Amino acid sequence: MSLALKELRNFFSLSTLDTRLDPNLTNNNNKKQQYLKNSSTKSKWSTIEFKIYYVVFAIVVPLMFKAAMEASNETNPNYPKFQHLLSNGWLFGRKVDNSDQQYRFFRDNFPLLILLIVIHVGLRKIFTPLLGITKRSYFDFGFGIIFLIGAHGVNVTKISMLIGINYMIGKYIKNRKVAIWTTWIYGVSTLFFNEWYGNFKYGIPFLDSGFKGIIARWDVFYNFTLLRMISFNLDYIEREHQLSIPDETKKDSLLNLTDRERLNAPLPINDYNIVNYLAYIFYTPLFIAGPILTFNDYIYQSNYQQSSSVKDYKRIFMYFLRFIFCLLTMEFILHFMYVVAVSKTKAWDGDSPFQISMVGMFNLNVIWLKLLIPWRLFRFWSLLDGIDPPENMIRCMDNNFSALAFWRAWHRSFNRWVIKYIYIPMGGGGNYRILNSLLVFSFVAIWHDIELRLLMWGWLIVLFLIPEISASLFFRKYNQQWWFRYLCSVGAVINIWMMMIANLVGFCLGKDGTLQLIKEIFKTLSGISFFVTSSICLFIASQVMFELREGEKRTGIDVRC
Repeated sequence: MSLALKELRNFFSLSTLDTRLDPNLTNNNNKKQQYLKNSSTKSKWSTIEFKIYYVVFAIVVPLMFKAAMEASNETNPNYPKFQHLLSNGWLFGRKVDNSDQQYRFFRDNFPLLILLIVIHVGLRKIFTPLLGITKRSYFDFGFGIIFLIGAHGVNVTKISMLIGINYMIGKYIKNRKVAIWTTWIYGVSTLFFNEWYGNFKYGIPFLDSGFKGIIARWDVFYNFTLLRMISFNLDYIEREHQLSIPDETKKDSLLNLTDRERLNAPLPINDYNIVNYLAYIFYTPLFIAGPILTFNDYIYQSNYQQSSSVKDYKRIFMYFLRFIFCLLTMEFILHFMYVVAVSKTKAWDGDSPFQISMVGMFNLNVIWLKLLIPWRLFRFWSLLDGIDPPENMIRCMDNNFSALAFWRAWHRSFNRWVIKYIYIPMGGGGNYRILNSLLVFSFVAIWHDIELRLLMWGWLIVLFLIPEISASLFFRKYNQQWWFRYLCSVGAVINIWMMMIANLVGFCLGKDGTLQLIKEIFKTLSGISFFVTSSICLFIASQVMFELREGEKRTGIDVRC
C-alpha cells in the first residue's frame, strides 16, 4: 500500500476518532492485543469472493443515492407537498432541507458556537495564570454560571431549584439504598415535571417577563443536565460507601488511571462539594449535548491528571479535519436529498418500495449526522480545553450488523453511562439480561422524549435483541466451521431489517409510514423482488463488515462492536 493510501486509511480509521481505541497509544495489556491478533483470520480482501462484492457495491450504492434523490427532488410528483419546508441554500444554487428543528438550531447558531469556543478557551488561557487558579474546576464554576445566565436568563432559577434538590438528596440522605432510589425517582420525575409544567409561571413579574436568555427553552438541554446530576449523586454515594468499609491493605492511587479506571477514581470525599458539583453540571463545552462525562472522570481530569490525548495537537487537528468533512457531507445531503421534508409531510405516494426505503435509510443517516456533528464539535472544544470525554459515534451507522454493537457504537458515552449506573447495578448480563435491557431502553426512551412511539421503539429494540442473543449462545460452538461466517450473515440480514424497522418507527417514517412500506414490499411482485434483492445486498454488506472487524483485530484494536 502506498504512503498516500496509508495516510487516507489513517484519516478515516477508528483510531483517529478516539485515542483510546488506538493500541499504540493506550495502556491496554499487550497480551490482550496479541490475543486479538492471533484470533483474527487471514485477510480476504484480495479473494475472488470479495472482488465480486466490490462489483456489487459499485453498482448498488450509486443506485441507492439515485433512488433517494428521485424520491425527494424537484422531479418527483410529490415535490409540491414538501416544497414549503425548503430554504435557500448555498451549494450550486440549490434549495436546502433545513426542516429538522434540532439540527436547524445547531446550523443557524454555528457561528455563535465557534465564537463561544474561542472566548472560553482564550479566557482560560488568560485568567488561569493571571488569577493563580489552582484547580481547573474553579474556572469552570465561574464561567459556567455566567454562560448559564446568558443562555437561559431568569430560567436559571428553575434549573437551580432542580439541581439543588438533587444535591441535597445525595448529600443528606445517609441510608445508601434510600439515597439511590430517591435519586432515581426524583430524576425521572423531573422529566415528567418539565414535560407537563416546565413553563410554569412564578407570579412575579420580574421572573415571568424577564430576560429568558439566548435559549429560552431551557428544558431542551435539561436531559443532559439530569445525567450529570445522577452521576454526581451515585458517584458520591458509592465513594462514601467504599470509605465506610475497613480495608487496611487497600491503597488508593490517583496516578495514571485509564479511561475505565477514571469512572471509579478514588477521589477524596471532600471533592464531592457544591463548587465541584456546579462546575461539573455547568461545564460549558459539554453542557448543551455532551458527550457525557461522569463526575469522577471530570474531577480526575480537571484537578489531578489530564489525558495525554489533549496534549497531542496533531491528532486534535486531524480530529477537526474529520469534523469538517462530516459537516460538508451533511450539507451535501441536505442540498441534494430532501428526505427530511419528505418524511415530515409523508409525501411518498406513488413511490416504489425501493424509493421509500431509501427515504427512510437516508433519514436515518441524517439523524446520525445531525447528532454526530454537534457531538464532535463539543468534544473538539473539550479537547482544546484539556478534557477528553468519550467519543460518541465510533463507526458509521451503515457499518453495523449487530443490534447490541449498534447501540454501543451509537451514543457511546450514554451507553457507558447506562451500563455503569443502571445495567450493572441491576445485575448486568446475568439471569435477568432481557429484563435489565428492557429497563435500560425504557429509561433511554423516556429520557429522549415522553412519547408512546419512543417507548415502542425502546421495547422493539429489546424484542429484537432476543433472537441475536439466543442465536449467539447456540451457534458460537460452530465458529470454526467454514459455513459459520455465512450463517452469521443470514442472522445479520435479519438483524439489520429489524433495526431498520425499529428506527423507522421511532425516528423517521413513524408507525403509519413504516406499515405502508411493509405493505408495499409484500403486496406486489416488484416489492417481493425488492425485498429479496435487498436481502442479498445486505448479506454481501455484512460479509464486508465482518472483514472490517477482522481487520481491526489484526491491528489489536478492541472496539467491542
